[in-house]
Amino acid sequence: MKKPILILTLSLLLSSCGNQGETFVFAHWNSCDALTTLTNFVVDANKKGTASYIPVEDRVAVFDMDGTVFGELFPTYLEYTMFVYRALEDPEYAPKCPQDVKDVALEIQAGSAEHKYAEDMAIRHGKAAAKAYAGLTLKEFADYTITFLNRDVPGFTGMTYAQAVYKPMIDVVDYLHKYDYNVYIVSGSDRFICREIVRDTLHIADDHVIGMDVTLVATGQGDTDGVDYTYTSDDELVRGDELLIKNLKFNKVRAIAKEIGKQPVLSFGNSSGDQAMHRYTITDNPYASAAFMLVADDGERDNGGDKNLPLFEKWKGMGFNTISMKNDFKTIYGENVKKKVN
Repeated sequence: MKKPILILTLSLLLSSCGNQGETFVFAHWNSCDALTTLTNFVVDANKKGTASYIPVEDRVAVFDMDGTVFGELFPTYLEYTMFVYRALEDPEYAPKCPQDVKDVALEIQAGSAEHKYAEDMAIRHGKAAAKAYAGLTLKEFADYTITFLNRDVPGFTGMTYAQAVYKPMIDVVDYLHKYDYNVYIVSGSDRFICREIVRDTLHIADDHVIGMDVTLVATGQGDTDGVDYTYTSDDELVRGDELLIKNLKFNKVRAIAKEIGKQPVLSFGNSSGDQAMHRYTITDNPYASAAFMLVADDGERDNGGDKNLPLFEKWKGMGFNTISMKNDFKTIYGENVKKKVN
């Protein structure tokens, strides 16, 4: 028997919002503790005159991207897959790809099946990817990303990468937007790739996306430092060949402090790279706060499975709420998307 769709009656909030009698349907969720915790949090935070009230200007929610709102295991991160294509297969770039960049792509390709890489791969990939896309204007890189996102996802039918956003998490983001939360993506993936993924699916504006950053330079700048160079009408902004920051672990906390300027009250992630962001959210917060970890425990509809079950106790032990993809998600990518049977 299917579990019921969870419906939150917004008339509960009539004392503090103008949506009397409306309902918000979490159409892609089953009833579960995690969603009850979240909706209770939002209801309480909306009650003016109570200790749990959070002013609108301080309602900040941060979301990791890969594995939290977007598919992570296809069989690896989207930005890794796109980089491997760029370095090894792109007919316009691969023949001239530098060997050091190609070597990183080959190593990622070899490790993708098991999603296992050397400990320093995140940084090495960031440095190699900076070189691989250097010289592209932001428009050219956006177009390149969009073209790649329109590819079919291996191992699934009925889905492109662009469509690989978790339907239940779209519900969550829509819900938070409805109650005036400033929702940010805080990802380890390239900022400009993230923008193309979440802009239309999650309705998150470009200035609310934080991610890995590379240098940006003017076409006429040459080796002149930016402090000594004046942008001209003949210039275009292009991607440089140096990694600035890989936005993981504490770097997420630093980025939130710099770019948002407020401590979040809600944080959503799925991996150890999100622990720092979660702890920053729930530690010494002047408001009520909560952190949620999504566990990829569904091996039938996605590429997770039982091997991730120990994460439930691990995350709960750290004070995080847990979400089960297998039990809590009524659907992941939509009913028309099917995982291929090997």
